[in-house]
Amino acid sequence: MRRVPSRLDGPVLVEPSIHGDSRGFFVETYRENVLEGLGVPDRWVQDNQSRSARGVVRGMHYQCAPGQAKLVRCARGRILDVLVDIRAGSPSFGEWEAFPLDDELARALYIPIGFAHGFVVLSDVADVVYKCSSYYEEQLERGFAFDDPDVGIAWPEIELSSSERDRSAPRLRDLRPEDLYEYAPAAR
Repeated sequence: MRRVPSRLDGPVLVEPSIHGDSRGFFVETYRENVLEGLGVPDRWVQDNQSRSARGVVRGMHYQCAPGQAKLVRCARGRILDVLVDIRAGSPSFGEWEAFPLDDELARALYIPIGFAHGFVVLSDVADVVYKCSSYYEEQLERGFAFDDPDVGIAWPEIELSSSERDRSAPRLRDLRPEDLYEYAPAAR
């Protein structure tokens, strides 16, 4: 496994070694000690999987304090995974970065606490699997509009489909300060 550079401070894009031949492939998608050496310090308590059709947008989601880090991978198909810095005081507050994830390169994206997460499906169907550092708690779930013009995420030019919850989410600037995070530089 190797770390692929990212622009924002905190997220880690991990690229595994894929061993393949005419029969198929083998890939080690998670190895705690290697990931820790690449800057992924969290322990995982919950695994989730979603399946979505082309054009489905999910996001921008996060859990407020104590927060929830995620390790996201696209196990089937192709997505554009997006994260947004929501750490008050961060030099990159409100900035976003996007990462294509697919079932061929098997890259995983570490999303630390302090970042909102979302994705759009680019293939006919996609299965997204992710590890979580804390248990999901509905009362801690927060989010903002995936199409917030202040954030300006450049979603692909395909027909987008989202849930009513995501369509009616507030803008980032309208979130309560207590639902955001304080900035602390990430260790590299």
